Parts: sequence; C-alpha cells; structure tokens
Amino acid sequence: MEVKFLEDSKEKIKIEINGEGHTLCNPLVKELWKDDKVEIAGYNIDHSLISNPIITVQGSNAKSSLKKAINNLGKKIDDMNEKFKKAK
Repeated sequence: MEVKFLEDSKEKIKIEINGEGHTLCNPLVKELWKDDKVEIAGYNIDHSLISNPIITVQGSNAKSSLKKAINNLGKKIDDMNEKFKKAK
C-alpha cells in the first residue's frame, strides 16, 4: 500500500491510497466521524477499476485525528481476529 499526501496542513489533509478501495476507506471514514475534532471526513473514488481513493480530513488537527482513527480501527480488527482464533 502506497500513501501519497496531496495536501498536508495542520487543519486539512488529503491523501491518495494506491491499490485500495471502499473496503478500507469506508470503515476508516466512519471511525474518523467518531472524533469530535473532525469537521469533514470523506473519500472519493472516481472509478473503482482505474482510480485510487482520495481521503480528505479536516479538523483542528487532521493528521492526529487520522492517526487516531487508524489505531482505533486496527485495535478493532485485532480484537476480531483474536475472537475468531478462539472460535476455531
């Protein structure tokens, strides 16, 4: 996965994620919306077969909010993985 910063300021970031799609972006944006400091969170994919998603985050500290959302999502995935291992 390659991440390219298209815009990077304290209050707004815009990143392009090479090779990903709705499966990653949708849960990430939902997690971002749980942060009170986030004013805008969304993503756009021009064409699912030939375009990479572009995620936009705007808030008082956009990069910090994005890092927090990524960590929270990772913890949820790890928790689900542990529960799945125990169910086998």
